[in-house]
Amino acid sequence: MTELEAGRAQALPSVRSGAALRRYRDLLIAVIAFAVLASLPLFTGSKALLDFIIRCSAYGLFATSLNLLVGYTGLTSFGHGMFFGLGAYSFGLIMQKLGVPIPVAFVATLAITAVIAAIIGAICVRLKEIYFAFVTLAFQMLIHSTILSWASFTGGDQGLRGGIPRPVFLGIDLANHVHLYVTSCALLILGLLAMRQIAQSPFGYTLRMIRDNAARASFLGIDVWRAKLTVFVLAALFAAMGGMVMALFVSGAYPEFAYWTISGEAIFINMLGGVSTFLGPIVGTVLLLLLNDTVTRFTEYHGIVLGVVILFFALGLRKGLLDFVAEWFAHRRDAGEGR
Repeated sequence: MTELEAGRAQALPSVRSGAALRRYRDLLIAVIAFAVLASLPLFTGSKALLDFIIRCSAYGLFATSLNLLVGYTGLTSFGHGMFFGLGAYSFGLIMQKLGVPIPVAFVATLAITAVIAAIIGAICVRLKEIYFAFVTLAFQMLIHSTILSWASFTGGDQGLRGGIPRPVFLGIDLANHVHLYVTSCALLILGLLAMRQIAQSPFGYTLRMIRDNAARASFLGIDVWRAKLTVFVLAALFAAMGGMVMALFVSGAYPEFAYWTISGEAIFINMLGGVSTFLGPIVGTVLLLLLNDTVTRFTEYHGIVLGVVILFFALGLRKGLLDFVAEWFAHRRDAGEGR
C-alpha cells in the first residue's frame, strides 16, 4: 500500500464517523424541535397561533422542496406549485371518492405525484436554464387548466367542496384541531429531516457538483439527467406533502393551489430566507406569512409592500436573510481567527 493509499484508508473512518455524528445531531435537533412545537398547545390557547404554524408547515415543506432544485441543483422551476396543488387535490379526491384510511390516501397521493413528476421531469430536466423554468410553468398551467375544465370531478373554479373525511387512525383524530396541529408539525419535521439527509448525502453533494459545473460532472461519469430527474421527483413528493397539509387545514382544495402565483410565492420565500442555508426557506416562510398577515390588516395594496420588501432583499442585501446572517457570522469568525 502506498503512503497516499494509507492516508486515504485512515481518513475514511473519520469521514464516516463525522457523517454519522451529523446524522445523530440532526436527529436530536429534529426531536427537540418537534417536542417544543407539540407542547405549544399546553402553554397557549391561541388558535390563531396554531393555525399560523400549520400554514408554516404546509408552505415550509413546499418552499424547502423547491430549494432542493434551486439551491442544491441549480434548477429554477417556475411551475413547482403544480405538485403542491396535485398533492392537495389527489389527497382530497381519494378521501372523498374512495373513503380509504388517511395513511393509505397519503401513500397513494405520493405514488400518484411520483408518477406524474417522473413523466414531467423526464421532459423538463433535459432542458437548460430558462427553458427548464418556462416548460415547468407550462406544465403547471396545463394542470391548472385541467382542474378548471374538469368541473364534474374537481369542482372547477369552486374548488373541491364538501370537506375532506377524516376517519380516526391509530388514535389520531384530525377533526380535532390539536391533533391536526401536532400531525402537521410531525410531517414538517419528518420532511425537513428527510430533505436534510438528502442534502448531506453523497447524492446531495453530487447535486452541488451538477449545479456548479454540469459538464465536469458528466465527464466524471455522473449521469446528470438521472440525478436531475431523481431530485425533481423527490422535490415533487415533499411539495405534495405540503399540499396535503394545506388540504387538511382548509378541508378542501382550490384551483389557486395549482396556479402560477403559488410557485411565485415559493420563489419569494426562498429569496427572503436564502437558498445557501438549509433552513433559509423556513425563515422565509415565516417572514412571508407574517408580512401577508400584518400588511393586509392595514392596506389592500399589500402586493406593493411585498414588492418593496423583495426589492430590498434582492437589491439591498443581495441574498436571503439567513444567508446574510450566516455570512456575517463567518466573517466574524474569520476575523477572530486572524487576530
